[in-house]
Amino acid sequence: MAIIEVKHLTKTFQTKQKQSGFLGSLQSLFHPQRKTVEAVRDLNFTIQKGERVAFIGPNGAGKSTTLKMLTGILYPTSGDISLLGYTPQRDRKKLSYELGTVFGQKSQLWYHLPPMDTYDLFAAIFDIDKNVYAKRLQKLIKQFDIQDFIHTPVRKLSLGQRMRCELVAALLHQPKILLLDEPTIGLDILSKKALRNAILEFNKKEKTTILLTSHDVDDIENVCERIIIINQGQLVYDKPLDDLKSVYLQKKIIKLQLEERTKKPLKRKGIRVVADTDLTISYEVDTTRQPLQDAIKQLLSYHLNILDITIQEVSVEEIIEEIYKQK
Repeated sequence: MAIIEVKHLTKTFQTKQKQSGFLGSLQSLFHPQRKTVEAVRDLNFTIQKGERVAFIGPNGAGKSTTLKMLTGILYPTSGDISLLGYTPQRDRKKLSYELGTVFGQKSQLWYHLPPMDTYDLFAAIFDIDKNVYAKRLQKLIKQFDIQDFIHTPVRKLSLGQRMRCELVAALLHQPKILLLDEPTIGLDILSKKALRNAILEFNKKEKTTILLTSHDVDDIENVCERIIIINQGQLVYDKPLDDLKSVYLQKKIIKLQLEERTKKPLKRKGIRVVADTDLTISYEVDTTRQPLQDAIKQLLSYHLNILDITIQEVSVEEIIEEIYKQK
């Protein structure tokens, strides 16, 4: 069952162009020149119930614009959007009961009040039955481990504590869709891990559909099962994360630490240099063109003064960067 459907979605903006100087200011005031910018162009994708999807792209790719259209904040120039059968721009109030959002750089908690006060307010806004609210809140408090600071003013919470409280606020009304925009930004390693685990556990128990945007590759690898990549407002990749890895992880990185530098890097079919410093050389081996064992033998026979050798897979971050470059 498709929970989210996006068809031929396009969003354009009109921006005013201004020349420098006083005369330029006068001209832009009386005879403004405008430029049409396509933030999103003919975007198409569907997301099924319970899926965990990464929605990523470089800065300016159109991610935030798309999310704002999905939530009904922005109106599309053309195309269709459906979330649970609702059109966000027409049914925004109804959709709000089915949608939860967490924005890493914008809090929905009252800054000077404890999270508990915000939860009580949200329960009233969403008209949640008192008994249902009490049971739901206790479940979320335990699941996200926030019992020790639920009555502490938000301004006194650490960033990791605040983000866990933000998630509880977003999930209080049992949304069917959860939009996460950079939820781990600024968090330390342990806080990130705790937040990811909580999101995964919640998805497993309640089958909430998750759409995540993040520049943190670990978020993508640990939370998501599918990846949608957009660039310059257009879809450039939409496949399961495992498919992405299976295609690109046929490449291996062989890093050599040399005792001394006596030769230039080796050049062979299926082997290319990706990093080269005084005493360290990293080679990328395409195992579809050059078997890894043969590549290692060639490198060992070519560099006779090797102190150490390590073999690594290409990181997902490098894979995504390569996809960006191709588009």
